[in-house]
Amino acid sequence: MKPTPRSPASTAHSPAVIAMTTDLYELTMAASYMTLGMNQRATFSLVHRRLPPHRAYLVVVGLAEALDRLQRFRFDAAAIDYLRRQAPIAGELLERLEGVRFTGDVRAVPEGRVVFAGEPILEVDAPLIEAQLVETMVLNAIHYPTAVASKAARCVAAAPAKTLVDFGLRRMPGIEAGLAAARAAYIAGFDSTSNLLAGQRYGMAVAGTLAHSYLEAFDSELEALEAVVRTFPGPVTLLVDTYDTIRGAQHAITVAKRLKRNGTAVAALRLDSGNIMELSLEVRRMLDSAGLPDVGIFASGGLDEYELARLVGGGAPIDGFGVGTRLGMSADAPVLDLVYKLCEYGGEPRLKLSTKKATTAGSKQIWRKTGRDGYFAGDLISTLDEVSPGPEWEPVLEPVMVGGKPRPLPTLDEIRQRHREEAARLPEAVRRVSRPCAYRVRHSAALAARQSQAVRRVRSREGLDSASR
Repeated sequence: MKPTPRSPASTAHSPAVIAMTTDLYELTMAASYMTLGMNQRATFSLVHRRLPPHRAYLVVVGLAEALDRLQRFRFDAAAIDYLRRQAPIAGELLERLEGVRFTGDVRAVPEGRVVFAGEPILEVDAPLIEAQLVETMVLNAIHYPTAVASKAARCVAAAPAKTLVDFGLRRMPGIEAGLAAARAAYIAGFDSTSNLLAGQRYGMAVAGTLAHSYLEAFDSELEALEAVVRTFPGPVTLLVDTYDTIRGAQHAITVAKRLKRNGTAVAALRLDSGNIMELSLEVRRMLDSAGLPDVGIFASGGLDEYELARLVGGGAPIDGFGVGTRLGMSADAPVLDLVYKLCEYGGEPRLKLSTKKATTAGSKQIWRKTGRDGYFAGDLISTLDEVSPGPEWEPVLEPVMVGGKPRPLPTLDEIRQRHREEAARLPEAVRRVSRPCAYRVRHSAALAARQSQAVRRVRSREGLDSASR
């Protein structure tokens, strides 16, 4: 029976742990707002300022975790006692913190959907103190799984129709990271994971073969392979590169032929080192010559989307891949330029003008256009209150939390299916691994006008126009 998927990893933590997983300055700002009586409605936008090199889009993951944290956020007496001894905050303000709960609204890009350069992933609308306090934990919930999902989506694009397995747990920065990475990769199109806890928690398929140490423990490689098929139920994948890949493949073929006569089968041979392209071609030839065309080839060992693209593009006869460290660490782009910035307070647009870090004022919506060919044809970032630009446009940001209560979320498999449909509508030039084309994103006239007005207001207020002369 397939296990019932559980909610994200923060369910292992108490609400106070969630609240205390933050930066000190969030609390000092909140305390100052309390002192000054500043707690009008505020909107913060979580946006990625620029894409990493060689990326044309990101896959949004982590929203379920963020909403779970927001719903359960609260400080307990032990947290307040610690803060009283450590933080430069007046005692009476700390007592007030103990009663703070998140009561705001959240609009977000649903998990599994893609976002492009400069687009908001979510917007938090709440009393200023609440919206400020949750900054760090919301960013933390979204950043890592989005980085991994975006990497995984590129692996899927590089190896379409191939079986992909997440092998990354052993080098992840902690148990929770391993869970988040497995879930993110599955959403992006991976078929299974080696992570048993992820399989149990999320109802995902699990897969694995065996380690070289198993073969080394026997007096001969052939003896070890025979032991595998004798003791493992069902079709097995045999690792063949412990000593010499070609010799190992010969041993595996001997075992597979014997099993075939008995009505059982070896599923695949696994290549984990050496020149995978050349070895896969030779092993495929050996298997076919031995009358074993149904035995597949599975490859692993330091793979990423670039190597997958090279192997698949070069015609390597490989049926599946195990992708580990470089996926789970998003090796070529481990950090996304995600920020959580105030864009509205007290009904007035707010922004920052810092060089290369300027923000867009006001609450926003993303509209995505579908062309006549069924592919996405461009995005429009508008003010929140603008109407649809036309029948071929759909809104991307959706209400996911109202009054501190999350709306029902789709299941993991539904999120995975949504991403599959989304990826199928991405133009090939945008989705490709090497030299992807930038996707067109523009601002509406109303948003541009509001931005210009807000910039003029700030520059005038701060005396920047006169100072620049």
